Amino acid sequence: MNNNGYSKFVLKKISSLPRVDIDKPKFDQSTYIGRAKHFFLLTNPLNILATGAQLERARGIVENYRAGRDVPEAYTIEDVWKAKYLYDSAFHPETGEKSILIGRMSAQMPMNMIITGCMMTFYKTNTAVVFWQWINQTFNAIVNYTNRSGKSEIKTGKIIKCYCLATGGAVATALSLNRVAAQAHPLIGRIVPLAAVAAANCINVPMMRYEEIRNGIAVMDQKNQQVSVSKRVAVLGIFAVIVSRISMCVPPMTLIPVMVNNMTKENGFLTRYPSLNMPFQVITCGLFLTVTTPLGCALYNQRQTIKVKRLEIEVQDQIYKKDPTIEEVWYNKGL
Repeated sequence: MNNNGYSKFVLKKISSLPRVDIDKPKFDQSTYIGRAKHFFLLTNPLNILATGAQLERARGIVENYRAGRDVPEAYTIEDVWKAKYLYDSAFHPETGEKSILIGRMSAQMPMNMIITGCMMTFYKTNTAVVFWQWINQTFNAIVNYTNRSGKSEIKTGKIIKCYCLATGGAVATALSLNRVAAQAHPLIGRIVPLAAVAAANCINVPMMRYEEIRNGIAVMDQKNQQVSVSKRVAVLGIFAVIVSRISMCVPPMTLIPVMVNNMTKENGFLTRYPSLNMPFQVITCGLFLTVTTPLGCALYNQRQTIKVKRLEIEVQDQIYKKDPTIEEVWYNKGL
């Protein structure tokens, strides 16, 4: 094929790319399977290995496709979707800035693998408990800052306050339960880190989204037009996020302790090879989190619907004044 023929072939490929809304997820979000597929791509830990050049190439494809311009790097719509998920894993969705490496969605599994594995390994001494809970909440603070709202006026101060309260809550929970667990079955002590993580999430998420609890969040009609603001849906959304985040931790932080407890009994594998205790827990935790992270995120639809009659009376009045036929509205629950 000569150069002219190749150019015509490329132009034909470009012009034949279908137009889809890439700012919406690729898969049907009304089903759990569709949401799970979406988050498996978004949290893919391999994306953290992408080079700066690859990320800039993905950004170019996304921006050109959005603008309706030629996308010579993409021959099929699948190429566009791959670029979009790589772009979403590394760039802030509102500001377009490249995110801090360890704060990206693609870093969730490898970072939590190390932190969670070490929390479950080093749980017996107060010093180790304080250190690893501090490390965990420091990582959470970085993630919260990296994924903050681009329109938020309260940024650093809110994150610092949340960081201090969540760290204090997690450490206090872990130390208190460790004292109780010292007199109980060894397996109880191994599950204490899960209780500390759960307590931290119950503090962390509401604190980060306190402005939503106080002022409410937008509720939209089926035409994506804001019809009111509700505090009730803010609470519902925050509750769903807390459940999702804790659910990601439950399988590894309950099943691995059971496994390790059996493997450290007399003549158990880890009794014979104690130096493998930490590597085993970290690697096994990583295998769990590769699956539980996207599955936990997928528990709830990002776009939650609610009957108007379940909203506050004053919110119902505002909605019915605009359109008395509206029976259902939706809101963004957050992540």
